[in-house]
Amino acid sequence: MKKNKGILTLVITLLVMIGLGYTAIWGIGTEGAGAASGIKQGLDLAGGVSITYQAVGDEAPSSEDMSDTIYKLQKRVEVYSTEAQVYQEGTDRINIEIPGVSDANTILEDLGRPGALYFISQTDSEGNDNYSYTGSGDTGYSLNKTIDELKADGSIVLEGTDVDSAQGASGSDNYGNSQFVVDLIFTSEGAQKFADATTKAYNNGNNSETLGIYYDGDFVSVPTVQAALTDGRAQITGMESFEKAERIASQIRIGGLKLELEELRSNVVGAQLGEEAINTSLKAAAIGLLVIAVFMIVVYRIPGVASVLALIIYTILVVLCLNMFEITLTLPGIAGIILSIGMAVDANVIIFARIREEIAAGKTVRSAIDTGFKKAMSAIVDGNVTTLIAALVLALKGSGTVKGFAYTLALGIVLSMFTALVVTRLILKSLFAVGIKDEKFYGAAKDQNTVNFLGKKNIFFAASILVIVVGFVFLGINGATTGNVLNYSLDFVGGTSTNVTFNEDMPLADIDAKVVPVFSGVTGDGAVQVQKVAGSNEVIFKTRELNVDERQELEDALVSNFGVNKDLITAETISSTISSEMKGDAIIAVIIATICMLIYIWFRFKDIRFAASSVAALLHDVLVVLAFYAVAKVSVGSTFIACMLTIVGYSINATIVIFDRIRENLGTMQKKDNLEELVNRSISQTLSRSIFTSLTTFIMVAALFVLGVTSIREFALPLMVGIVCGTYSSVCITGALWYVLRTKVKVDKK
Repeated sequence: MKKNKGILTLVITLLVMIGLGYTAIWGIGTEGAGAASGIKQGLDLAGGVSITYQAVGDEAPSSEDMSDTIYKLQKRVEVYSTEAQVYQEGTDRINIEIPGVSDANTILEDLGRPGALYFISQTDSEGNDNYSYTGSGDTGYSLNKTIDELKADGSIVLEGTDVDSAQGASGSDNYGNSQFVVDLIFTSEGAQKFADATTKAYNNGNNSETLGIYYDGDFVSVPTVQAALTDGRAQITGMESFEKAERIASQIRIGGLKLELEELRSNVVGAQLGEEAINTSLKAAAIGLLVIAVFMIVVYRIPGVASVLALIIYTILVVLCLNMFEITLTLPGIAGIILSIGMAVDANVIIFARIREEIAAGKTVRSAIDTGFKKAMSAIVDGNVTTLIAALVLALKGSGTVKGFAYTLALGIVLSMFTALVVTRLILKSLFAVGIKDEKFYGAAKDQNTVNFLGKKNIFFAASILVIVVGFVFLGINGATTGNVLNYSLDFVGGTSTNVTFNEDMPLADIDAKVVPVFSGVTGDGAVQVQKVAGSNEVIFKTRELNVDERQELEDALVSNFGVNKDLITAETISSTISSEMKGDAIIAVIIATICMLIYIWFRFKDIRFAASSVAALLHDVLVVLAFYAVAKVSVGSTFIACMLTIVGYSINATIVIFDRIRENLGTMQKKDNLEELVNRSISQTLSRSIFTSLTTFIMVAALFVLGVTSIREFALPLMVGIVCGTYSSVCITGALWYVLRTKVKVDKK
C-alpha cells in the first residue's frame, strides 16, 4: 500500500467511525435519538407489560395442564420477545411478562383470550346451518347455536389442540397472482378428524360447504372446502395482507392451549434490576474498554492502536446491529457481548503475537504483518466457528434467556471476526504505509524458555480432581441441610410475589434503600426482585417462598415502617420463571452444541483425541465453576445458565488456540523430536496470548463486579472464576490430556 492510499484509508476509516458513532448515539435527522436508545431491552433492564390470566372453570386445573399451557404460551410470546417470561401464580393463574413494550392493550388484542378455538362444520347431521352470514364481526358470520349445543350434536369437528402448527405465508395462485395464506399442519389425530370433516363438506351435494374457524367469541375465518384434504395439511387462502395471514395464524396457534384463560389484570412494570444497575453496567463497560485500550497500546504499540480503533468500530457495529435486528438485550445478552469482546481482543492478540514472532525471525515488518495474519487465520477461524456453532444450536433449540444469550453471542462473533481480520488489518497496513515502519513500533518476540507443563501434569490433574470432588461434597452437604444442592433463586424454584400499594409514589432508589432491606430482613436473602407498576403507587416484590408466619411478619413491618394499608398488601405463590421444559431445552441444546463442537474439532484436526481433550476440558471448567457455586452459595438464577454458557464458549476458544499451535508444530516435527517437548513448546508459545486474553476479558467482568449492584455481582463473580479456570485448563490440562491420549490411545487415521 502506498503512502497516499494509506492516508486516504485512515481518513475514510476515521470518518466512517465518526459517522457510525454519531448514528449509534445521536441518530440521523432532528427527530430521534440514535440506535443505542432504540435497542430493545429485557424486563431486567427496562421493564415491560405484565398480564395475568386466570383459567376459566369452577375446578382448579391440573398441574399437568398448567405446565403444558405455560410452556406453549412461552413459545407463543417469544414472537414479541425471546426474553418474555411466563410463570404460574397461585393454582389457576398465569403471568406473562413481555419486555420492550408499554401498551398492554396491543398485546391483549393480539393474544386475545388463549384457548377456545373450534373448527365448526357449516351444517349439522340434519342439514341445519350452524352459522350464517349476518354482516357482524370480522368475517360477517355469527353462530346460530351455542358452543355447548354444537358440541352435543357433533358439529365441532376439531379443536385447537388438534392443530400442530399454523404459519402465515405468501405465494402465488394458479394464475401467477400473489396471495397471502395460512398454512396449517394437524396432529396425527387431528389429521384424521380434518380428513373426515373436509370429505363430508366437499361431497355435500352440488356445492362445497365452508368450515368455520371460531376463536375467542368470533369467527376468524370461514374458508370454503375446495377438496377432501387427507394428508394432515391445509391452506387458508384469500388473505389481503401478510399481517392478516399471520394474525389469523397466531390466533390459531394460541387456540391450541389446553386451558381456556381470561384476562384478570394487566400492568406496565418497571425494570427488575433498576436504573442504577443499568447505569453502573454502562460505566463498568466504558471503564473496562478504556483499560483494555490502554493495555493494548502499551503492550503492542502500533498494532495496539490499530486494535483499539477496530474495537471501537466493533462496539459501534454491535449497537447498530442490536437495533437493526431488534434483538432484546438483557443481562445474559450482555454476557454474550462480553464474551465476544474478549474474543475480538483475543483474535488481535493472536495476530500480533504472530507478527512479533516473524519480526524476531528476521522478516521485514511488511512481510511480518502479512505472514502474521496468514498464520493466525486458522486459530481465529476454528475458535470462532466452534463457538458460533454452539451459539446457533442454542438459538435454535434453547428458549428464553438462552436464546437471548445465543443471539448476542452469534452477532458478536461474526462482527469480531470481521473487525479483527479486515478492519484491524486495513488500519495496520495503512499506518505502515504512512511511514510508521520501524520495527520498534511493532516489537519482536523475545526468546521464550519452554516451560515443562507436562512434567507437572499429575499435580494439575490431582488438583482439578480434588476441586471437583470438594464441589460434589458441598453439593451433598447443601442437599442434606437445605434440601437444595445449590442456592436456587426464585427463577428456578419459584417463590412469593407480594404486591404493595404505598401511600405515595416512592422512587425506585428509595425502594431499594428502604423497603428491600425490610424484605431481606424477613427472608434472610438479599435476592429480592422489584418492579414498579406504571401510573400507580403499586410495587411488586418477588422473593423466595414465604410461609404464613413470614407473610404476617412482613405485613406488620410494612404497616409499621411505611404506614401501608394492610388491605392493600396481597401475596401469591408463584412458580419458577424457568420451567422444567425450558431447563430441558437448555440441557438438550448444550448437549447438541457440545456434540457439534466435538465433530467440528475432529474434522478440522483430523484426530478424535483433540476433540475428546477439548470436551473434557470444557466439562472440567463447568464442574469447577459449579463447585464454586456450591461452596460460595452464590444465588443460582436465570444468569446461571448464561454464565455457564459463557464459560463453555470461552473455554473451547482458549483450547483451540493451543491445539492449533500443536497441530502446526506437528507438521514440522522430525523423527528425532520429542513429543512431550513439542507440546510444552506449543503451550509456552501461546502462553502470552492465554494470559493477555484472559486478562482483558477479566478486566471487563471485574469492572462489572466492582461497580455493579448485588444482582450484577452475583453474575460477575462466578464468571470471573470461570475465566481464571478456563485459562488454567487450557494451559495446564488440555495439552497434557491430549498428550496422554496420544501416547496411550491409538487411533487409526484412514
